Amino acid sequence: MNRTTAAVRVAAVAALTGLAACTSSGAPDGPEAGHPASAPAALPALRTAERSTQQAGTARVRSTTVMGSQLSLTADGLLAWRDGLSGSLTLRYTGGTAAKTMRGLGVTSMQARYLHDAYYARMGDAFAAKTGGRHWLRYAYEDLKSLGGGADLAEQMRSTTPDQSVRLLLDSEDVRAVGEETVDGRSTTHYSGTVAVGDVTDAGLRQRLRSAGVTGESLDIWIDEKNLLVKKVEKSSTTGGKVTQTAHYGDYGVKVAVRRPPAADTQDFKALLSQSGTNPS
Repeated sequence: MNRTTAAVRVAAVAALTGLAACTSSGAPDGPEAGHPASAPAALPALRTAERSTQQAGTARVRSTTVMGSQLSLTADGLLAWRDGLSGSLTLRYTGGTAAKTMRGLGVTSMQARYLHDAYYARMGDAFAAKTGGRHWLRYAYEDLKSLGGGADLAEQMRSTTPDQSVRLLLDSEDVRAVGEETVDGRSTTHYSGTVAVGDVTDAGLRQRLRSAGVTGESLDIWIDEKNLLVKKVEKSSTTGGKVTQTAHYGDYGVKVAVRRPPAADTQDFKALLSQSGTNPS
């Protein structure tokens, strides 16, 4: 695999990873699905937070993700989830073997725009000079299966939202309120729990987690006095190692308008790989 092909794949992984850090890996179907039969005292408050965060519709987010020695990155931007997921994030590569690959091509950060049918990654001038002068790579969601993860990867990109971090914690058997804490200048209640993939009752969520190699995870979230998600810390055990994601949320209700990049400055990733003689699958 040449450097350009490797960078195209790293850009896809980074855009997906940055989004997953800001949202979640999935959620049970229906407001009560998968919740423990003997509901702890924390559940009513979490159900209210789930609804309030979902109804807010938009937010400013910033996150960090560490995937063992493979990749670490930060993400900062805006997301909207009223009608499917859309948004714009700036991703910065901060470490790992994947970051080294990108730095070799002069790429230390990347803009990612998420629309309903595809997402776009802006790779910078140095990369564009090696790929026909176009700065943006377009990844149609239906094409993501060729990058590994199959259709579940595309479904995760299109359907995950910040409120689902709360919903995932509702599926924990040991969810509990830890205490009152101040986070980002806001008074919050800290909740914590663990989720074993084998115990997740929703088949779709269980399959998505297993497809990602997740065997179990712990989740901590902080909810403010307006019942909105302020912060989450998600630690997953996967077949490839440990993954830690931390995300902060604010400016709920902010206007989010995502523009499709100019067609003349956009290259489809499958076409790019075909030109280089690489089979995308």
